[in-house]
Amino acid sequence: MLPSSSRLDSLLTGSARPFTRPGSHSAIDKQPRQGRLQVTFLGLASDEQGDLRVHGGVEKAIHHYPRDHYADWLTELGAHPLLAQPGAFGENFSSSGWRETDVCLGDRIRVGTALLEISQGRMPCWKLNDRFDVAQMALRVQQSGRTGWYYRVLEEGEVAAGDALELVERPYGQWSVARLSAVLFDKRLEPELLRECLALPLVPNWRRTLEKRLEQREVEDWASRLQGRSEG
Repeated sequence: MLPSSSRLDSLLTGSARPFTRPGSHSAIDKQPRQGRLQVTFLGLASDEQGDLRVHGGVEKAIHHYPRDHYADWLTELGAHPLLAQPGAFGENFSSSGWRETDVCLGDRIRVGTALLEISQGRMPCWKLNDRFDVAQMALRVQQSGRTGWYYRVLEEGEVAAGDALELVERPYGQWSVARLSAVLFDKRLEPELLRECLALPLVPNWRRTLEKRLEQREVEDWASRLQGRSEG
């Protein structure tokens, strides 16, 4: 059962810079910050995103990645410099004790003076491949279920490392982030399950994706997102 509270071990932000491929930019290189930071409806003060078409915005204002997963990645990948401290996955929040199986869509979390709501799980993209220099790292993150999740900001405020993360409301206790993401990342087409998901308050892009699956009776191609190119 999810503890009603956890603690924010690290608070991280990053600046958008040219990335590994021509024309690409990213702020995935998040670094720990000290002191209190303002939380706005668009995320943490001073935090940036490299491609606002697919990152950031009100539905993905803050990315939370469990520190607990680092031990699993070390086991799978071996020693890796990115895993020596939080921020390897571009997260803004790092904490221990809460995983994707523990938190649910719509959970409302009080941290510092801000109120947040879990809006969606993360959809890994090719930038993880390049950042880790590991082929198909994004696919491995997706298949592992160790994706992390995003918050929308309901009440602006301030937050700092060391603040408690407190669960204050859970309207969709049957829909953990892990369960919902498993539907999104399933190549099998289960119409009744998709209809059940569509009754939830999904973010617009997840809703469009599942509606399109129902309409076309097929699962979309993930190559562009996971590899940065389209299959020919």
